[in-house]
Formats: sequence, structure tokens, C-alpha cells
Amino acid sequence: MPEDIELGHETYPMVLVQIPMYNEKEVLQLSIGAACRLIWPLERLIVQVLDDSTNQTIKGLVNTECAKWESQGVNIKCERRDNRNGYKAGALKQGMKHNYVKLCSYVVIFDTDFQPEPDYLQRSVPFLVHNPEVALVQARWRFMNSNKCLMTRMQEMSLNYHFMAEQESVV
Repeated sequence: MPEDIELGHETYPMVLVQIPMYNEKEVLQLSIGAACRLIWPLERLIVQVLDDSTNQTIKGLVNTECAKWESQGVNIKCERRDNRNGYKAGALKQGMKHNYVKLCSYVVIFDTDFQPEPDYLQRSVPFLVHNPEVALVQARWRFMNSNKCLMTRMQEMSLNYHFMAEQESVV
């Protein structure tokens, strides 16, 4: 995004990053941390952790992780529901009902087992901003545990084929 000396970061659109989770002890720190490390002006970013966890220990871990990033200046919100209607999709829908979401021009959704590269927003948001006929961008993702066993390695190979051969296009 080009910066205007007078406007500063105001040229950057507000972005909401949603992370729906349910008892995700193994990856909650990684996913929250990756979203909070995204290279984007902090005043133009809201990270929304949608925690449907039922385990009190995990809820505490989510609270601690969110508080850690908030103390570092990240605008992070931890939202919880009293039901799990619609599961993660329901959490995403409920998350969109908060007043602060109206400030955001774009919404990014990361599942908890996805850790985006820090420049993810820098690469994807301008594509949307400069192409108003485009409503959605799906980025390539990969398995974090591809070397765990033969099955995950095969899944990664299949996914790589999908993105490198089937989805290859010229913009």
C-alpha cells in the first residue's frame, strides 16, 4: 500500500483478522501469534479471536495469549459465545455482529492450524483494493506437520499439485 506522508497509515484499509477456535490447545499460541505478527499498521488492524472452547484451562491460555499481544499494542479482541450454534461458521457469523467490525473494510479468516507469513496482508489486501471486481482472495496454504507421517506427506504433495498445476493462472 502506498503511504501518503500527510495521511500516514490512513491510506491502509482497516482489516479484521478472525481466528475461530474450539479447544485448540496445541496451536492457539501459534495461530494467535502469527496473526499478531502480520506486517500491517497496528492502528489499521483488529485481531478477533473467536473462542468457543469449553475447557477452562484452554480458555485461560487463550486469555493469557491475547493479553500478551494486547500489552504489545495489538488491537486484539477475544470473543466468546454461550453456545456453539453453527460451530466455527457460527462463531464467525457472531463475530461479525460486534460494533468495531463496522470500522473494517476487509475480513481475513485464518483457521487455527494456519500460520500466515508475516507479509500476508501486504501481498493480498492490495490485490483486493486495486481490483474492485474481485471479492475474495484464497491464498495458498500448507501443512505444518507434513513430515509427521506418510499420510500428511501425501496430503501435502496432493495440495502442492492442486495449487501448482490445477490452480495456476495468469493475472
